[in-house]
Amino acid sequence: MKTIKLRSVANVLLAIATVSVVGCAKSNKTTINGAGASFPAPVYQNWTHSYSQTTTGVQVNYQSLGSGAGINQIKAGTIDFAGSDNPLTLEEQNEFGLVQFPMLTGGVVVIVNIPGVENNQLKLSRENLANIFLGKIVNWNDPKLASDNPNLPDLPITVVRRADASGTSFIFTNFLSKISPEWEKNVGFGSSVKWPVGIGGQKNPGVCNSVAKISGSIGYTEYTYAVEAKLTMVQLENKAGNYVVPTIDNFIAGAAAADWANTPGYYMVLTDQSGENSYPILGVTYILYRKDLAADRKADLIKYFDWCFNTGAAAAKRLQYVPLPENVVELLKKEVLK
Repeated sequence: MKTIKLRSVANVLLAIATVSVVGCAKSNKTTINGAGASFPAPVYQNWTHSYSQTTTGVQVNYQSLGSGAGINQIKAGTIDFAGSDNPLTLEEQNEFGLVQFPMLTGGVVVIVNIPGVENNQLKLSRENLANIFLGKIVNWNDPKLASDNPNLPDLPITVVRRADASGTSFIFTNFLSKISPEWEKNVGFGSSVKWPVGIGGQKNPGVCNSVAKISGSIGYTEYTYAVEAKLTMVQLENKAGNYVVPTIDNFIAGAAAADWANTPGYYMVLTDQSGENSYPILGVTYILYRKDLAADRKADLIKYFDWCFNTGAAAAKRLQYVPLPENVVELLKKEVLK
């Protein structure tokens, strides 16, 4: 009996020692914290989990708070890197002591909830899309929509847009400014604008949830969120006058003309690109980090981003994002990831 008790005590002590060692190992891990855009959040969260599980000594976290919050936090130095779909100009980067580079490309899609309308069935011209978000087209059976979309129901349109400062909104309103002089003059573009109409949703999931619940609604979100939520997407008229559906191939077509090598501060907006098959609302999602980041933390950060570009690219494709071309990745490694 005594032997059993002694062995039991020994086992308990061994367990405590094991837990202590594991706890120490965890506490000795370097933690890298990022926050910001919800546009790339599905792939960023996949990456941070995979990297933290497979890399000794480094734990990477990413919080999906919206581009505006991410930019504010990196300016304040409370995080190690920020994700943003709202690029900063080179002057803004220098003003706040930041380095910016692109990470991924993806599509911003228009989503609707209209009884009887299937995925990619509805067609919206450039003029009609702008007029819906301006509040000038207020019912789905409006004659202006009928030529491309016969037999739409007599149903009020509910516009759903972002309530928070959003890079997705920056991309979407930038496109509206390019296709509608009235939008450009009266609303403009940015991460936050004074919306003429609509109800607000928090981040991409909030917009998706509202569109899914409200019959007659229309909104915008990143492509992956729409796919995952099985929401109805629409065909949009591109710069060539063609109606195109949101697909990875059409995203790639729209991003093909990007000239990163001659872009100061990597400031690039890929909306309304030329090309027969180019999808018109493309976004680039960016990473920002501080120039004064401690050398050891910067080294860990660079290793992580190098892993993202190399190993993480396959996961990005599975999640419906477009990784940067290899020549652009090599350019970034020479200029900012060193």
